[in-house]
Amino acid sequence: MRRLLIAPLLFTLVLTTFSSQAASPCAEFSLRLPNVKRALCEAARLQPSAAKSVRGQTLWVRDIKPLNPNLRVLVVGAIHGDEPSAGAVALHWIGLALDAPVDTPQVVHWRFVPVLNPDGVLSHPARRVNANGVDLNRNFPTPNWDRDADAYWQRRTGKDPRRWPGPKPLSEPESQFLQQQIQSFQPDLIVSIHAPYGVLDFDGPSVPPSRLGRLYLDQLGIFPGSLGNYGGVHKGVPVVTIELPNAMRTPLDAEMRQMWLDLLRWTSERIGPRPGQLPRTP
Repeated sequence: MRRLLIAPLLFTLVLTTFSSQAASPCAEFSLRLPNVKRALCEAARLQPSAAKSVRGQTLWVRDIKPLNPNLRVLVVGAIHGDEPSAGAVALHWIGLALDAPVDTPQVVHWRFVPVLNPDGVLSHPARRVNANGVDLNRNFPTPNWDRDADAYWQRRTGKDPRRWPGPKPLSEPESQFLQQQIQSFQPDLIVSIHAPYGVLDFDGPSVPPSRLGRLYLDQLGIFPGSLGNYGGVHKGVPVVTIELPNAMRTPLDAEMRQMWLDLLRWTSERIGPRPGQLPRTP
């Protein structure tokens, strides 16, 4: 009788443990994202969105919102799955945002999407594209996408499968999710973290930052369907694109912190609510 009672209890314990782990991405993120320990990921307290990737992976977000924000900043990492250092930096920055002093010059409502392309990140090996083979950073609805995106892909990239823009704009659940975030969150600034070119890019209004940490401004131009083109040029929301020096390794912790501090300083000096934008609510 005693054995009969223990068996279902053990089964329940195993099931509960499995469900708890399945509810968090940190077990997998700590294995696939460089310089991300399980404790760092868990401390970020990522929240599940209602959106899923092509393969059904949850897209996780984290809002850090003070009582009276006057700016909204959307931070996106790992749009390309073979750039896991981008997702790692986003998670480190969540920790820095949580530790920010209350007397910072700008009171920012942060929204982090640390891994937009989980299917690419969790593939073996990691892949730039999503599970449908689409480059998410070519899938946003920029003007004349139908005319320009496929032509650019064929002529300028030689039909590189790593840069396929997809069959139509917003064909992918991951790009649909980010576009919906831009529409509903109405950010004053978008920060998109990439790798491995080791430069700082910028699209849109405002004076770009000259440097973040050791990364200096080197504007690379726009592409059909890119987030910089869609957000910065088409929607008029400044887009800072950070190209980390290495896709597989993060900068040192001190360098990630310096990049964060430089971003805060530039944001405080140069970014404000856009004309006609809805008032901030507590």
